[in-house]
Amino acid sequence: MSDGPDTEGGFDTDDWSRLPAFTGRVATLDDVQARRAIFALDDTQNGRPIDMDLPQPVIWWADDGEQAAIAVQAEAHDGDDGETMEVLGLILPDGEGAVALLEDVDLVDDTDPTWRSLVEAAVGDETGDDD
Repeated sequence: MSDGPDTEGGFDTDDWSRLPAFTGRVATLDDVQARRAIFALDDTQNGRPIDMDLPQPVIWWADDGEQAAIAVQAEAHDGDDGETMEVLGLILPDGEGAVALLEDVDLVDDTDPTWRSLVEAAVGDETGDDD
C-alpha cells in the first residue's frame, strides 16, 4: 500500500471525491513525472491557477463524444497571440489522465444523471463477475 491517494483504479460515482487535486500553483514537469499533476505547459506565458473547487465532476465534450471525468487541475495560460487558455487536467473513470480546455467541459455535480450514466457506462458492472 502507498501513503498517497489511490488514483490507479480510476473512480466511480461514489468515490470520485478521494482523487487528489493539484492546486495553489502552476504545475511543473517534475509534478507531472511525480504524478502530482496531469499536465505542465512550458510554452506559454503568465501561467496561473484558476480559482475553482477541485476535484470537480465534469462532462467533457471530447472529439469522440461526451465523457465523464473529474477535473483535478485548473490553470490559465497566455499564448503568444495574447489569448488566454483555460486548461483542465482530468482523470477519467478508468484512471487515465486527459487535458481539456475549460470551454470543452460542463461543470456538473455528482447527482447529474448524465454524468452518473457516463461513469457507470465507462466503469461497467464490476460486481458479481470474475473476482
